[in-house]
Amino acid sequence: MTRTDTPGFFADLRACMAFITILPTGKNPVYSPVGMIRFFPVVGLIIGTLLVITDFLASMVWPAPAAALVDLIFLVAVTGAFHLDGLGDTADGIFSHQSRERALEIMKDSRTGMMGLVAVVSGLAAKLAGIWSVKISCSPVQAMAILLLVPSFSRASMILGIKYLKYGRKGRGTGKDLFDRPLNSKDFYLCLIPLGFSLLLGYKGLILISGFALGCVAILKFYKQKMNCITGDMLGAMTEVMEAWLFMAAGMNVI
Repeated sequence: MTRTDTPGFFADLRACMAFITILPTGKNPVYSPVGMIRFFPVVGLIIGTLLVITDFLASMVWPAPAAALVDLIFLVAVTGAFHLDGLGDTADGIFSHQSRERALEIMKDSRTGMMGLVAVVSGLAAKLAGIWSVKISCSPVQAMAILLLVPSFSRASMILGIKYLKYGRKGRGTGKDLFDRPLNSKDFYLCLIPLGFSLLLGYKGLILISGFALGCVAILKFYKQKMNCITGDMLGAMTEVMEAWLFMAAGMNVI
């Protein structure tokens, strides 16, 4: 991709899709690291739309458990396991009980350690259980809306990570370019889309909104205490944890 710092709505959207998914974006998409940040929730909605279609087709053939597994495989495949790799690397680093500098070095290691493996397996299991719970505890319309919105909320969480924590690596890293300038209100306005749709879902929508707020606060506070910084791997881990948590929360039988 060709890098550009010139803002452009569709160019930035294509850059965002090319960065966090394997979806086709046409020939020679530009790389617009700062401009694409605001589109994280929009690309999440695109992923969510494809997830709804995938779930609809899978549910025509299989019962809820197998259809939920197909949904999970789609979520992994559509990102090329990009965020999942970040989850494993982050777990290896943070739970190594080493200094911050050493933990950051461990995160850069391409090999997956025991804590990374445990985190990835646990995250996938939680996401599968969450999707399955949504499918059997919610009405068909609610389930479709949740499948649409959760990928958007989880990717919107990365914007908060970029906003409130400093980048941790001294050299160049996967996420370094996202921190080239301070974020402002314009970088958040597209987050109003999933928030607005959630308000139409009744109490399930309130669960999504409150779960998003609580999850972001908890993860950012944890990152602050453990590392006092954030990296591209940690942003990916945040996306994975938020996605699993929101599916689990939305699948709860609270009423």
